[in-house]
Amino acid sequence: MLTMPEYLIVILIIVALALGIVFGIYYRKKVAEKEISSAEDEAKRIINDAIKSAESKKRETLLEAKEEIHKNRSEYEREVKERRSELTKQERRLQQREENLEKKNDNLDRKTDALNEKIASVEAQKTELENIKKSQLAKLQQISGYSIEEAKKYLIDSVRSDVTHEMAAAIKEVKAQYKEESDNIAREIITTSIQKCAVDHTSEITVSAVELPNDEMKGRIIGREGRNIRSIEQLTGCDLIIDDTPETITISSFDPMRREVARIALEKLISDGRIHPARIEEMVVKAQKEVNNTIKSEGERAVDETNVQGLHSDIIKLLGRMRYRTSYGQNVLDHSIEVSNIAGLMAAEIGADVTLAKRAGLLHDIGKSVDHEVEGSHVTIGVDIAKKYKEPDIVVNSIESHHGDVEPQSVIACLVQAADAISASRPGARRENIENYVKRLEKLEEITKSFHGIDECYAIQAGREIRIMVKPEEISEDQMVLLARDIATKIENEMTYPGQIKVHVIRETKAVEYAK
Repeated sequence: MLTMPEYLIVILIIVALALGIVFGIYYRKKVAEKEISSAEDEAKRIINDAIKSAESKKRETLLEAKEEIHKNRSEYEREVKERRSELTKQERRLQQREENLEKKNDNLDRKTDALNEKIASVEAQKTELENIKKSQLAKLQQISGYSIEEAKKYLIDSVRSDVTHEMAAAIKEVKAQYKEESDNIAREIITTSIQKCAVDHTSEITVSAVELPNDEMKGRIIGREGRNIRSIEQLTGCDLIIDDTPETITISSFDPMRREVARIALEKLISDGRIHPARIEEMVVKAQKEVNNTIKSEGERAVDETNVQGLHSDIIKLLGRMRYRTSYGQNVLDHSIEVSNIAGLMAAEIGADVTLAKRAGLLHDIGKSVDHEVEGSHVTIGVDIAKKYKEPDIVVNSIESHHGDVEPQSVIACLVQAADAISASRPGARRENIENYVKRLEKLEEITKSFHGIDECYAIQAGREIRIMVKPEEISEDQMVLLARDIATKIENEMTYPGQIKVHVIRETKAVEYAK
């Protein structure tokens, strides 16, 4: 049990705690009131600052708005001033134009009055002339003893007889002119077709060169006691020329197909490295298959380039074989494609069947693909092939007549004949013609320049025309005709050439002055 002093201590402690709690509560209340007062003061300060800042921004915004309004007003006044100035200028120009129009109207009125006076004068003169004419007709009737109708009949009969003679002469002249113009049109069509179908020509040669990796390969190709080279020559039908040319073997044969087989086989052997008779035979067989594939693709290429449709597959293969056939150095397949294109162009110029002309041109030399295997000329063989595969009669006749063996029976046949001649005679197409062609052009210009009064001359259109410019102060218009005749006569006497040569003499007088 607690004693009396201990009770007092406990009571004192409780009282102290109660006083502490009351004092703490009072203290915290004071502190809170102080903080609330401080926060209210800070809030008032912030609100005052915000009000001051807003008033400042308001004043600045008003100033900027006033400045912008002033700027816009100045710009508007400037634009109004410029527009007023432009309107003033336009009004001034319109006023000047109006004054000019008034002056022109006044001038027109004066001219109209003068013209009316002249018309009245002319009418009076016309009336006077009519009266004179009537009096003269009356005197003529009295003197001649013919009435007006009788005189008309007499004059008409007289004029009719004269006109009949002149009409006959005119008809004859027109016929001659039309003939000349038709010749010119034909030349123009041919020239245009040649120009549109200009192609490069590369003469085919009878040898092919195969490059070797080193000279040691020559000995491997020859083989022991020459067995390898004999095997290659026997299987391909070509001659191998192994000389001192470094790292090169030459294949010689007049048959381009055999030469191509030999070239491909040799390249395969060199690439493979194993060269012996059994391997040579295997590679030659592979090369033959590759050449056969090339033949097919070349035939399809010719059909695609000329756009000739509906050909039999065997004919396409025969076309491909022409890739390995040459005529005077000109590749026969390229020649046939060119003939097809030229014939088609000429057919288009004259309104003939373009498709049929291109078909006949492409097949005109088809007999050359097998002429060394079948007896007969390539024309006869080509006709048999065309009939076998049921080509149109016009195509058959075009093949048969393209060398003049028979008469052409259609325009298409004539076009193919002309296109064949053009392709074969084109400069550079065949080896034997280029040198003679150049010499003929040089001789043609040399003959022309030998005449007096020639300024310049040019041989054009593959030597079929010589264009001559004369000096106008030395050659007159009348002398031009005689000069052309003399030049043509000298060309006929001193040159040999196919077809005909047009002598075209030009005389031109110019007057030049400069305005300063």
